[in-house]
Order: sequence, then structure tokens, then C-alpha cells
Amino acid sequence: MKTTKLLFIALVLLCFSFSVEAQRGVRIGYIDMEYILENVPEYTEASTQLEGKVQRWKQDIDKKQKSIDQMKLNLSNERVLLTKELIEEREEEIKIEEDEMLQYQQDRFGPNGDLMIQRRQLIQPIQDQVFNIVQEIAENKKYDFIFDKSADIVMLFAAERNDISDQVLRSINRAAKREEATNKKEKREIETRDNLSLEEDTAVTEREEAIEEKKDEREKAMEDRKKTRDSIRAVKKAEFDARRQKLLDERQQRKDSILNARQNNGSNPPPGDGGEDGDGGGN
Repeated sequence: MKTTKLLFIALVLLCFSFSVEAQRGVRIGYIDMEYILENVPEYTEASTQLEGKVQRWKQDIDKKQKSIDQMKLNLSNERVLLTKELIEEREEEIKIEEDEMLQYQQDRFGPNGDLMIQRRQLIQPIQDQVFNIVQEIAENKKYDFIFDKSADIVMLFAAERNDISDQVLRSINRAAKREEATNKKEKREIETRDNLSLEEDTAVTEREEAIEEKKDEREKAMEDRKKTRDSIRAVKKAEFDARRQKLLDERQQRKDSILNARQNNGSNPPPGDGGEDGDGGGN
């Protein structure tokens, strides 16, 4: 039914195109909503945060399921030892846990669960912004139709020259920069860029990216040179410390040798001058 409806819409548009072709060429453009979303930083950051929540929800469900499986295993092993009333009580506990887990799954991942609600909240502002921008582009550039390439309408071929996704992204980025502008100079620069054509803006963007790339290369080269200097200094310092320690060790060894020599001399008394064998008496 859905496919039939889409084919009918396509046929109506085709007939309309043929009917006005004699007056002027029909101008058709398209956007790729998925491409636009992937290149909006606010959306990608929020999507990452939402994915973190999803993983935590899945872990909670997995933990609960393992607990239920363990309860079932314990009941199976202990069934022969339990009375009928205890078995029924344990089965009721398991049933309650299963119902709670299913409700948790529904609350998180159901059609009206947290995941669907938060995704809608995440994407709706950007979709509204894209819709308004598309309306403006269609009016200014005289487009007759603008489709969403990522939607359900089947596009067997789409020339890249008709893709206005980058124009939409440009407008979104301009709006974000206008909100972030803090002084008149920044606002004037944004207004100047707004008046450029897509080709001119692309050329300016490429020049800015080239300048930024060269800046990054210079900073990287400076950082590499700094690392090299620091490495050389570290080697020289290590060599100096080693030589200094060697000198200190040699000096300490000489002191120890002198001290040992003095101690040895003090423990051995010098030989005597000769004792008297008699009283030296005469007559």
C-alpha cells in the first residue's frame, strides 16, 4: 500500500513536470537528511550521549535476565526438597521479576519508550530548522520540488548537482555561529559570508581550512622541535649527572682509603728504643 502510494505521487509529479515543461524547465533538488544530521555537531554529540544511555539500559536488562535465570535454576535444583506452597511462592516471585523486566524493556525500548521519545526530541529541532531552510532555498532559487534522499521515496538516480544538503548545512552552521558571535566584528564577518554564493563560500572555506592546516603543521613542527630539544637536554643532563656521581664516588673512595689507613696505623704501636738489660753498675 505504501509503495503504491509512493508510485502514485511519483507519477503525479512526472505528469506535472511534462505539463509545465513547455513553459519552463522544472527545477528539482534533494537533500540527504542522514548526511546533514551526521555533520551537525550538536546532534552527533547528543546521539553519543543517548547511545551511552541505551547501553546502560541494555546492561540493566541483561543483569535482570541473568538474575531471573539463576532463580529458575535454583528452583529447578531445589524443587524436590520444597513443599507445593513454597514452589508456588518461588514461581510467583519469578513471575513478578519477569513482569518487571518486560515492563522495563517496554518503558525504555517500546514504541512510546524513552528511546523513541528522546530520539524525537533530539531530531525534531534540527528537522524543523532544515524544513525552514529548505523553504527559503526553494523560494530564493526557484525550486519546484525538493525531496529527502534518505526518506521512503525511491530515487533511482539523483545528479549530485541537484543535492542542496551542503547549502542546508551551511545555513545551520551560520545560524549556530550567529548565536555564538560575541562582538560586532564577528557578526559582520558572518553577514558577509551569508551574502556569498555556495561556490564562493566553498572557496573561502577551503582557503580557511588550508590556512588552518598549515597552522597545525607549524604547531606540530614546533612541538617536534621542542621534543627533540628536550630529549637532547635530558641526555646531556643524564651524562652530566653520571659524571658528577662518578667524581663524588671517587672522592668518597679516597676519603675512605685515607681514613682506613689512619685507623690501621693507630692500632699498631711503634717499635721501642731498647730496654736496659742491667743496672749499669760498676765497681
